[in-house]
Amino acid sequence: MSWYLKVLRDYAIFQGRARRKEYWYFVLFNLIVAFGIGIIFGALKTLFGIPSSYAQLYTLGILIPSIAVAVRRIHDTGHSGWWILCPIYNIVLLVRNGQSGTNYYGSDPKFGI
Repeated sequence: MSWYLKVLRDYAIFQGRARRKEYWYFVLFNLIVAFGIGIIFGALKTLFGIPSSYAQLYTLGILIPSIAVAVRRIHDTGHSGWWILCPIYNIVLLVRNGQSGTNYYGSDPKFGI
């Protein structure tokens, strides 16, 4: 959960680098929260007729941090953040190990150099 909160603290920071651990823990926790919200609001809609469109507010609120952490993750591999627009290649970059040492986008977040 600390990785999720770290991404939320760095809400719209597109500069710098993010470790694989930071990105994938954020994705995992984000999926868990989204499923939980979906289940809760789905049940509320079924039981009380409350519209489930309120659950979309979470998705809208988490959109910018999701893009920001993906850009920082791609920066960690030494590539431009614009590669998130290329669907297949960005997945390769997201799972790839980051460059060790300092690169154009900052110091290595894994070792705190």
